[in-house]
Amino acid sequence: PDVGEVEVLGVDDFAFRRGRHYGTILIDMATHRPLHLFDGREGEDLAAWLRAHPEVKVICRDRSSGYGEGARLGAPQAEQVADRYHLWANLGQAVEKTVNAHRARLAEPPPGPAGTPAGPGAEPPVAQPPRELKVVTRLREQHAAVHELWDQGMSKAAIGRKLGLHQATVRKLVGARSADDVVAKSLQRAHIVDPYVGYLHRRWNEGVRNAAQLCREIQQLGYPGGELAVQRHLRRYRSGRGHAPVAGPRPASVREVTSWIMTHPEHLRDEDADRLHRLRERDPELDRLTGHVRRFAAMMTGRHGDRLENWIADAEQDTLAPLASFARNLRRDFDAVRNGLSLPHSSGAVEGNINRLKMLKRQMFGRAGLDLLRKRVLLAG
Repeated sequence: PDVGEVEVLGVDDFAFRRGRHYGTILIDMATHRPLHLFDGREGEDLAAWLRAHPEVKVICRDRSSGYGEGARLGAPQAEQVADRYHLWANLGQAVEKTVNAHRARLAEPPPGPAGTPAGPGAEPPVAQPPRELKVVTRLREQHAAVHELWDQGMSKAAIGRKLGLHQATVRKLVGARSADDVVAKSLQRAHIVDPYVGYLHRRWNEGVRNAAQLCREIQQLGYPGGELAVQRHLRRYRSGRGHAPVAGPRPASVREVTSWIMTHPEHLRDEDADRLHRLRERDPELDRLTGHVRRFAAMMTGRHGDRLENWIADAEQDTLAPLASFARNLRRDFDAVRNGLSLPHSSGAVEGNINRLKMLKRQMFGRAGLDLLRKRVLLAG
């Protein structure tokens, strides 16, 4: 169909095969109608289309440098608008990295000696520490081996071939300052028994050592799992003096704390708001991180793009490395980001068309080429 006059254009990529082969879709943001599909996501292809449409005044895009360069070359007269969704998602990634670096401080301080046994007849604290998870041990060994070869001057590809590791795994291990940065998610991995540990330990210390009976008791409390998981958890207390420690409150996970920081204070549950408040009192760096995030949220929802320069300067001067890196990346695409925080344009219509395109791809079972996909996207109602 005839494209007609397009003043506000939306552009985004989609995957033919994720991580390998991509295409680009162009959307008329006034009518939400798809205009064109082409293979690849190179800036020059976008620039060629824009040269044929000099009437374009605004280009809504993500933070891809290729699309940014293509828009600059093909439509220098147009304003580029960075999508707010991707800005918020990128900020969330920086927040999660920062919280992960502070994960050792996320646990609530112990209540004190009042809740612990005391006196000569008290039970010992614990017979033996639990064994480290096999996946954690393996990650520590891989991290040490990768860094030893990296220090010797080997390339990442050569390290991957020598150790039999995927390139993405090697990149992750090389980029991690310590093994703890790599194993954090494994250490915080939730287990199905975790919510019932306190009850199990109390009953164990009361002398009930039958795993089948304990499993039936916690099933009445809502435990959805089976007996084997309970047996595995209690196995560590069947040697030594057999005492199970009194379980304290479960520390918040990195993902939970990130969610609290990224959520509007009025939308937080009272319990989560209280835990975040106590965490901010214990950790000044997470307190400053929360302040930065809330200032950015106010700037984004209130369309105060004029505050962006000051926000970036404050974030860069702080000691929070992931946030400072995010701020420096904003400066590289400053005009588009400022427009995204100031103008009413959004890439929501583009994302909606991407979802529709994915549905058509599934209907075609991945067996049809770009020509048929383009016709279905552009012509189907």
